[in-house]
Amino acid sequence: MPSDDWTAPGVYEVVPSVHRIPLPLPNDGLRSVNVYAVSGPDGPVLIDSGWAVADARELLQAGLREIGAELGDVQRFLVTHMHRDHYSQAIHLRHEFGTRVALGAEERWSLELVSRPGRKAAEEQVSLLTALGAADIAEKMHSGKRGHHDPAEWELPDEWLTGDEVINANGRSLEVVSTPGHTRGHVVFYDTPGGLLFAGDHVLPTITPSIGFEPAMTPDPLGAFLNSLAIVRNRPDAMLLPAHGPVVPSTHARVDELVEHHRVRLDQMLAVLAGGAETAAAVAAVVTWTRRERKLSELDVFNQFLAVCETGAHLQLLVGQGRATMHERDGVRCYAVT
Repeated sequence: MPSDDWTAPGVYEVVPSVHRIPLPLPNDGLRSVNVYAVSGPDGPVLIDSGWAVADARELLQAGLREIGAELGDVQRFLVTHMHRDHYSQAIHLRHEFGTRVALGAEERWSLELVSRPGRKAAEEQVSLLTALGAADIAEKMHSGKRGHHDPAEWELPDEWLTGDEVINANGRSLEVVSTPGHTRGHVVFYDTPGGLLFAGDHVLPTITPSIGFEPAMTPDPLGAFLNSLAIVRNRPDAMLLPAHGPVVPSTHARVDELVEHHRVRLDQMLAVLAGGAETAAAVAAVVTWTRRERKLSELDVFNQFLAVCETGAHLQLLVGQGRATMHERDGVRCYAVT
């Protein structure tokens, strides 16, 4: 394992026959995404695939060669969710090699939206920002040169995973568990006998997964995320193999930290509402962001968008808990403490 930088290119053995291959992300603060290769005589099974960019393809190819395989030897991609850094390279490689791709069934809603001809990136979130009181950020997102999605990257998978399958991956039994929240169709893969959890973005060791960054959102994404964390916490503890960050020995320990983080965050946002803020944008402007405790105005436009959407998810959960109320005024969601 690398001693200080989990993003360093290479191939890192987690346990025998399971290797972590970090791949670069273009223009992204996360820097890398982990792809996990489960090796065997019939070719590797990969959990997640990386972003479909040239550097990621080259490093994935080099990594597979280190464990005695080629890109065309990959049996199957098991993808945790439909975000581009996890899904798009699998689709590109399927075109080239015919590799089968599996994805959570509830991701169909978002895939059908993003593959619509002429759709702009984050189109649905731009509308949501206006409803959350952030028309200024919505305008910046709309006028920014974020381009269009390539519909080819968002083709449907070969197989929909419903959360009750057990997949044989070179002798390892991977149980598919639905974990909506980060996206509505997010799944994780449990190797319970081996004590491993391939967690995707559901449980990350050093950051909290974004909530509200998907085209087809559920009414209560944060509530879904916390319920999914409870499902994971009620299972036997396992080594955490995340999509972003280093491998760590205990999933349970990190789940407990995430639950506590959101408990504190909900209380903070409720206090801001009690102080007179009415909209998600207004609340997001008062609370601080990242471990550096930055103000909303100090973030770039894309991270302002993430912050306001995540605030909206917290406020919606407060409404669901009966701690706040919501009504619309001129198309803007306004909140108040009960």
